[in-house]
Amino acid sequence: MTPLRADAARSRERILEAAAGQDRGTLRLNDVARAAGVGVGTVYRHFPTVDALVEELTAGTVQRALDAARAAVADDAAGPAFHGFLSAVLDLMLADDGLQQVLLAAAGASPEVRDAKAELTRSAAVLLERAQRAGDVRQGLTLEQLMHLVCGFEHAARLGPPEDRGTIAAVLHAGLRPD
Repeated sequence: MTPLRADAARSRERILEAAAGQDRGTLRLNDVARAAGVGVGTVYRHFPTVDALVEELTAGTVQRALDAARAAVADDAAGPAFHGFLSAVLDLMLADDGLQQVLLAAAGASPEVRDAKAELTRSAAVLLERAQRAGDVRQGLTLEQLMHLVCGFEHAARLGPPEDRGTIAAVLHAGLRPD
């Protein structure tokens, strides 16, 4: 990839700064252009879609989730490793409102994020299977179901006050344990 000209790099940074503080679910490229003080064409040259912009804003969080997955896979304690990874992902989802959108997107704009998501999915599947084999997570729960539960947790946690998040997370973890 060719390096950006200095003025293009400055514009890209202004775009990212302007978008960083906005809700990822309602992000509009025209609004970002206005906030960044650049033309909308400049925004589209750097980020052809809202998804591409959200992915760029969230790439660091995806990497932190992958780091948590790698650490959990390296941990021999199947149940604690799974639940620790799950807690890390839940915290990251609440810290970065673009994470769910990026993780659920069918395709990614950057090969780095696409590869990180693929490894994250494989690692989550390994962690779930290990925890189920160890008897720490209920049998029959699929990775897809787990992903839906995590998305539901994020939605439920955002609806209530921050002090409810611990209780909601505890209920999620308890519900994953075998009967």
